[in-house]
Amino acid sequence: MMAIQETLKAISDPVRRDILAMLKEGRKSAGEIGAAFNLTGATVSYHLSKLKSADLISEQKHKNFIYYEINTSVFEDVLSWIYMLGGNRS
Repeated sequence: MMAIQETLKAISDPVRRDILAMLKEGRKSAGEIGAAFNLTGATVSYHLSKLKSADLISEQKHKNFIYYEINTSVFEDVLSWIYMLGGNRS
């Protein structure tokens, strides 16, 4: 099964949740993310690495830039797991 603990830990931070919400609107560079949240490059890099290690985002290199996109399949897996815990309620 997926690493649910790592996923939940990654989304427990409000800044990372805000980054995910931003990426829901489309891919962004680290610079765009940092500017939107007024974060240092090191702080943005830290949050992006936590999201990447939980497989919540992916990155694509284009020329001299790296763009980040949300990975919705992980959220689908988490939701399926949560629904499974709820059992059948009829």
